Amino acid sequence: MGVKAVALDHLVLTVADLARSAAFYQAVLGMRHERFTGADGTERHALMFGAQKINLHQAGAEFAPHARQPVAGSADICFLLEGAVSAAREALVALGVAIEAGPLERTGAQGRLLSLYIRDPDGNLIELSQPL
Repeated sequence: MGVKAVALDHLVLTVADLARSAAFYQAVLGMRHERFTGADGTERHALMFGAQKINLHQAGAEFAPHARQPVAGSADICFLLEGAVSAAREALVALGVAIEAGPLERTGAQGRLLSLYIRDPDGNLIELSQPL
């Protein structure tokens, strides 16, 4: 039968500044910054949300194994929102976060989405979506 993936557990973002990135994702997207000890005994950083997490790697000090060319600012990620895109837009504007584009209709893994786009401190493209 072969290998069959069934869900995404976590992904890794390479970031220029751990504290700045953690603060952004906490303040703007309501994620929880958590420090944890890796299997190798090193201190690690993660952003927790829903049943997923994003591990943060400091650019130039990535944990092995890692992407072949880890670069801060190279990600394009879509997050599903709790609530409406219109409310998220208002909250982002109030926080002083620039809206790159949207709302725009898109297609996600499970159907139609209404999305808007922002950038994180490293320039990663962040799509924030409401299922339609």
